[in-house]
Amino acid sequence: MRETKQSKWRKLDNAAQAFPAATGKKDTRVFRFYCQLKEKVREEKLQRAAELTIEKYPLYRSVLRKGVFWFYMEQRALPVTVKKEERPPCSKLYVPDQKSLLFEVSYHQNRINFEVFHGLTDGTGAMLFLKDLVRNYLKLCYPKEQFPKIMEEEATLSDLEEDSFSQYYSRKKQRNREKARPAVQLRGASREQWEMSIDELLLSVKEIHGKAREYSVSITVYLAAVLLYAIYEEVPKSRIRKPITLMIPVNLRNYFPSSSMTNFFGWIEAGYLFEPETELTDVIAHLKTVFHKELVKENLSEKMSELVRLEKNPLLRAVPLEIKNLCLMAGTTLGGRSIPAIYSNIGRIEMPPE
Repeated sequence: MRETKQSKWRKLDNAAQAFPAATGKKDTRVFRFYCQLKEKVREEKLQRAAELTIEKYPLYRSVLRKGVFWFYMEQRALPVTVKKEERPPCSKLYVPDQKSLLFEVSYHQNRINFEVFHGLTDGTGAMLFLKDLVRNYLKLCYPKEQFPKIMEEEATLSDLEEDSFSQYYSRKKQRNREKARPAVQLRGASREQWEMSIDELLLSVKEIHGKAREYSVSITVYLAAVLLYAIYEEVPKSRIRKPITLMIPVNLRNYFPSSSMTNFFGWIEAGYLFEPETELTDVIAHLKTVFHKELVKENLSEKMSELVRLEKNPLLRAVPLEIKNLCLMAGTTLGGRSIPAIYSNIGRIEMPPE
């Protein structure tokens, strides 16, 4: 009897559950990192580097499939193809019922782009992949040079694919959390996906850090306050009857040990109810308090466990996927009422001097 080779599959992590349902023409749920080199990119070397990198991270050979009750990832022996940048930034990568990779490597002059569907990984996982991609590329371009490993300790494949949400989920009964308040929403004409562009601003980390230290806060708190205040200055004062709020993703690996390259992030909501006499210093002081209160392991664990508990609910598990999708889309829409903008800080990115 002939044996058939089964494809390896895994369930989506908790944070990724809503991404397939929420993906559409207006929102691809794709994000981009890139690395700027000092010379023009050589396509054939980058192609080989991408092939070497995906061998180390087979997780990235996954395609998204639709089951009866849940979406799931299935590993496929699909080739990774490097191409010259032609499409608008963050174009669609996940197409329902299409077996295609959920990331893309492209280049433009001396820039290497890495774009990825958020259902596959988060910023930490994507940055690790890009670092190794760049290292492999430079090794191929300069075979006589020595390039140190990106990670000193090599994680196992099971470590890289671990669902850390389930690993650190707690069954302990949670306290009642305060409901998020509806927030001011930004208005105006929105861009279509094909009109997407990137605005890039280079700032001195030293100067920004110095400014943040003047207020005894982190760079993240300082820039979040500046962004809130900038939104406040753009909104007609007649509409400032609700708070202006930011969703700020949090890397849970800083609180729970994990080498997972799947999604493992939470978030906090940081807002401010502006008054006509509000100064930037008021917003900074308020956010400092919010961050101090929210960025505590116990609070992050409670919020994470609350979401995982929903996923593990026996009644919900038995609901067909199509109905779950409607609920997820409704939840995403309602959740957006309390968040007009997202501010994401990937944190310090370090590469070996070589």
